[in-house]
Amino acid sequence: MHRRTLSLAAFSIFLTAFTGCGKSGGGGIVIGEFASLTGKEATFGISSHEGTLLAIETLNAAGGVLGKNIELLTEDNQSKAGETSNVVNKLISKDGAVAMLGEVASSRSLEAAPICQESGIPMVSPASTNPKVTEVGDYIFRVCFIDPFQGTVMANFVTKTLKANKVAVFTDVKSDYSKGLAKFFKEGFVKNGGQIVAELDFNGGDKDFKAQLTAIKGATPDAIFVPGYYTDVALIAIQAKQLGIAVPLCGGDGWESQTLLDIGKDAVEGHYFSTHYASDAASPAVTAFVAAYKKRFNGKVPDAMAALGYDSAMFLVDAIKRAGSKESKALRDALAASKDYEAVTGKISINAQRDAVKSAVILQVKDGKFKYLETVAP
Repeated sequence: MHRRTLSLAAFSIFLTAFTGCGKSGGGGIVIGEFASLTGKEATFGISSHEGTLLAIETLNAAGGVLGKNIELLTEDNQSKAGETSNVVNKLISKDGAVAMLGEVASSRSLEAAPICQESGIPMVSPASTNPKVTEVGDYIFRVCFIDPFQGTVMANFVTKTLKANKVAVFTDVKSDYSKGLAKFFKEGFVKNGGQIVAELDFNGGDKDFKAQLTAIKGATPDAIFVPGYYTDVALIAIQAKQLGIAVPLCGGDGWESQTLLDIGKDAVEGHYFSTHYASDAASPAVTAFVAAYKKRFNGKVPDAMAALGYDSAMFLVDAIKRAGSKESKALRDALAASKDYEAVTGKISINAQRDAVKSAVILQVKDGKFKYLETVAP
């Protein structure tokens, strides 16, 4: 029932992307977006797309860019390996996209990036944190922090705030995101003097984690680091609780979805993760964004993926304005020169690796909601 409801919602949003963005009969500036609107990471794709859509609608209402409306063309990669290349090739070769927005999942951004690089089409990822994404080439950018920073943030949080000396790490071996974040967390935690007492793997989409969790329990860690996506994490938390594991679970931005709370319920209560922004943080930019998003999407509170989707579109269009052109190299150069851009998720400067240098936040699941704890500067 849940999957059917999600698919219908995603389909509705998919149609909105083509009809609600001020299309100008071929005379506008075409921006492509690829996202997981259906499939196992659909809440990420829907959130990032909603944020992107809000940005484009806001920009078009204010007159667009370079005197033209922006045409956002969105394709669903269905959370599947292989599908991203199909839709990105279509957006570039058939639809004439001058730039590309996407994706949340690092694995799918890594699939798209070589196509954009070879085509000379600037690509801006809203939320792919694996360092390899921008290493593909000089046309690939992101508006989020990267896993070496996020891993270090969580290593320091687990060491200094949770006072954990022994940690188990439980990694999704099918995910570039999970493997990268686990690596940088382990390096930071060991550097802090901590001990990794167990390292176990799972495959994203698995349903039974009890064998690995039993082994983790036997290693008696003070905390467990699970750099996975929300559905897997929710099931892991439920089964950990069933096995009597009472130590904190910790993770990264892949946790942030209402689905984590819906599936995990009291099993995820009290656990911690790092992410890109907090909707309850008291800043004028966040307050204004949350209000606009709630008005546009029937009272829904925007998560970090929505905020990053919004930021990615606004950031890209700001570069088009500064370039004074939609020509590929001029746009690429403007993106690379971005400094101190004031975004919803914090001030963004693009470094030589085309990564965003910016802060992270720590959230805790508290009373069935995500609660802001602290901001960590780069």
